[in-house]
Amino acid sequence: MTVKIPEVEEAIAYIHRNLEEPISLDGLAKYVGYSTYHFLRLFKAQTGLPQHYYVSSLRLQKAKDLLLHTNFTVRDIAQEIGQQSLGTFTTRFTEKVGVTPSAFRAQRQQAERQLQQLMALKEREEAGEVQPDGAKISGHIQAEGSMQGVIFVGLLHRPIPDSIPVYGTLLLRPGPFRFAGVRPGTYYLMATSLPWCVRSEDILLPQHTLRTRIHPPIVIESHDQHIHLQVTLHPPSLLDPPILISLPLLMSRFLARQNA
Repeated sequence: MTVKIPEVEEAIAYIHRNLEEPISLDGLAKYVGYSTYHFLRLFKAQTGLPQHYYVSSLRLQKAKDLLLHTNFTVRDIAQEIGQQSLGTFTTRFTEKVGVTPSAFRAQRQQAERQLQQLMALKEREEAGEVQPDGAKISGHIQAEGSMQGVIFVGLLHRPIPDSIPVYGTLLLRPGPFRFAGVRPGTYYLMATSLPWCVRSEDILLPQHTLRTRIHPPIVIESHDQHIHLQVTLHPPSLLDPPILISLPLLMSRFLARQNA
């Protein structure tokens, strides 16, 4: 478990309060009383991300919020988060969320329906990606308190859910998961969940759902490795990065596999 560093939490709280303002690495280091080099090292060790990437991710999360809760145009939202180029904003949003800003806004209409389709599957759940000739990563997921809903489990190349997982699956309850055929590389295991009764806006902007991420990264060096993990979902903390990837997109991909 990563030891929390109060000064990093203080810096992250400052970032949340001042997303509309320019936020520099030097300014953050000065705010918490560290040298720039020392602060950058601590920030990356604590979050897994450089400061500028973390700030940019929070601004994209704010863009998601504005898309859901305002009638602002996509251009207005781009400017609201400090991105003057509409094209650059749209490209970056699509890369990290998985759909365009306009398509994300339209997902509100289908998100709850997809969740209900998953609930109807009941016993028809997958154990995970299964491919020949590769390492195996398996484990068991539990949740703090009672949890009834769908759990998203994925292996990513960065310690932030800002892309479709390299390997991913959904569970319809806490329990075992497995990824087989994992190629050599460095992966971050991350998971989040959605209760069956959640509203569409909480599916699209999952800020309060149970989640987890494994520290340190999982390093696969050979095809005969087998790693087993015990994973616990917990309430979000200030240190958790925003969930940028569209959960309706992941649900859609899972349902398509079920119906294939």
